[in-house]
Formats: sequence, C-alpha cells, structure tokens
Amino acid sequence: MSNKALSAKHEPLVRIVKRDGQSVARRILVRVVAIVLALVVDALFIYFVTGLNPLDVYRVMFGGSFGSKIRFWWTMRDLVTLLLVGIALAPAFMMRFWNIGGEGQILVGAWTSALCMVYLGDKVPSGVLFAAMAITSIAVGALWAFIPAYFKAHWNTNETLFTLMMNYVATAIVACTVNILRGQASSLGKLNKGTKAGWFPRIFGQYFTINIIVVVLLMVLMYVYLKYSKQGYEIRVVGESENTARYAGINVKKVMIRTMLISGAICGLGGFLIVGGKDQAISTATAGGRGFDAIIVAWLSKFNTFIMALISFLLVFLENGAHEIASNYSLNDFAADIISGIILFFILGCEFFVNYRLVFRSRAHKEGNGNV
Repeated sequence: MSNKALSAKHEPLVRIVKRDGQSVARRILVRVVAIVLALVVDALFIYFVTGLNPLDVYRVMFGGSFGSKIRFWWTMRDLVTLLLVGIALAPAFMMRFWNIGGEGQILVGAWTSALCMVYLGDKVPSGVLFAAMAITSIAVGALWAFIPAYFKAHWNTNETLFTLMMNYVATAIVACTVNILRGQASSLGKLNKGTKAGWFPRIFGQYFTINIIVVVLLMVLMYVYLKYSKQGYEIRVVGESENTARYAGINVKKVMIRTMLISGAICGLGGFLIVGGKDQAISTATAGGRGFDAIIVAWLSKFNTFIMALISFLLVFLENGAHEIASNYSLNDFAADIISGIILFFILGCEFFVNYRLVFRSRAHKEGNGNV
C-alpha cells in the first residue's frame, strides 16, 4: 500500500475546521435558518405532543411580550435588567476571567440599597438618599468582585469556583438581613410603601424608566470602552494570552483586578436599579437568576453590547412566551419550557456552524491512489 493510501486510511471521516473570513451576510443567514428550523421542530412537537395548533401557540407566545401596553413595558424592564448584567460580565469574560458571581454582586448591591432605604429613608432628602444608595451599591458590588480577582491575580485560584461560592455567601447575608428586618412579619413587602422614599420617580407612568435610560447609556459606553480604549485593548490582549500581554509590557494583575472592579461595580449598580426602580423590595430572589442568564448573553454576543441587546430580548421573549403558553393552554411548565428551549437550543447550536465547518473525507482520498 502506498504512503498516500496509508495516510488516507488513518484520516478521520469528518474533520472540524475553523471558518476564517466568513461574511456578515452568511453569519446572519445561518442564524435565520436556525430559527426557521427551530420553529418547524417546535411546530411538530406542539402538534403531535400537545395536539394544539402551532400557529395559535406562536400567537399566544408573541402576546406574552407584546399582547398589551403593560406587557410591552414589562418586557422592556426585564430586557434591560438582563442586558445590564450582560454588560457587566462582558469585560471579565473578554479577559477570560470566568465571573460566575454576577448573581452575588447584584444581590449585595441590592442589599445595601435596601438598607439605605430602611435606615435613611425618613432621615435625609431624596437626592442624598439616592446618592447613598447608588454609591454604596456600586462600592460593595466592586468589593465583592475584587476579592476573587485579588486571589486569582496573586495566587492563581480558580475564579469559577470562587465567584460561584461568593454567590452563596451573598444569598446568606441577604436572607439573614431580611429575617432580622422583618421581625414577626412574614415578608418585608414593598420598602417605604407609605413614603416611597428611595423609589425612582415615575416617567411615562413607570418607575423603571430610569433603568432603561441608564442601561442604554451603559451599552454605548461599554461598547466604546472595549473597542476603542487602551484599557479595552489590554483586556483583549490578556484574554488572548497572558504571556503575550506580559511580553508587551501589560501588567496582567492590574488589568485583572481593574476589570473585575468594573464588572462588579456595574452588577452592584444593577442591584440599585432593581431595588429603586423595579421591585422596591429585597429578597434572596432579587437577582432572579439573571447573573447566570447573562453568561449566555455575553458569550453569544462576542462581547458586542449592541448584539447583547438582541440576545437579551430573545431570552426574555422566550421566557415570557413560555409562561403565557402554560397559562393559556393549561400546560405544565415543562411542556412550555420545551417549546422555548427548542428555539434556544437551535440558536445556541448554530453558533457552531457560524464558527466551524465540517470537512468530509472524499471518496477518492478514502480509496487512495494505488495499492502495493
């Protein structure tokens, strides 16, 4: 057997090759095809498993986010909350620092805001109260992120486990505080419900309009920061190779700690916005799992904050749609989650075909060019 035939015999049938220089139009086409296939598979599941009309289900799903004016506003509220956490995690993930602690950083920010509302609400003017809530939330969020960053920078600890464990510590602190504050009451309920001290002012009839404005500004600022600033360049270099960064004269420890301070500060700000503009309450469920959902947002968007907005909308839309399907058709939550999960699965899966292609061994190559 010839050398070429021998090498062909040992070559795998299928190889995975990274795509280079793929056009934007082709990337968009792959994603559109993935969504169409997801809708087709969903339609088959809906028809054969639930016996419902797929078009009616899709109509109900759409109504979960846009069925009324108030639902539209709620969709925007949930979208900007998720987007804010995605923006916060983007610089850390670009640096390949796996910050799984967004949940805890949001919680401690919300915790300090709530404490300010409880203890300063009737003692200081509104401007001073809002300033205290914002400053303490940002500071404690940054501190919560600084701790694992410092340990990683100086002793190379595992940041994934460290930040994850910090979530549990934050949850325990909030649970303990709520138990102390509520006394004999079963729940704290709305904070300062009578005076509304610490509540954001209504704009366009909603308390969370300020949240939307702040997050849109942060979306633009973070995009500029990561793409055009010197610090954004340093984050990219450290993420690509720490050794290369050191060779280029970049202080890796400094970049790591600085970036995590920014990430934690924005998460802490998110806690302030949730308490002041969204919930006006505090509990262990205040973050609502957004710290974990935002990991998908940051990763799929390749750290582009404008794309994050689209992905955040998709996730919120699917979540609202699943709830609406379950309530309208008396389906259990699992069936509704399968319908939205199929769409998410195809969208996540299509990223493989955006970045890679399958190369099959040709028949001619397989057979070789001669025998001994």
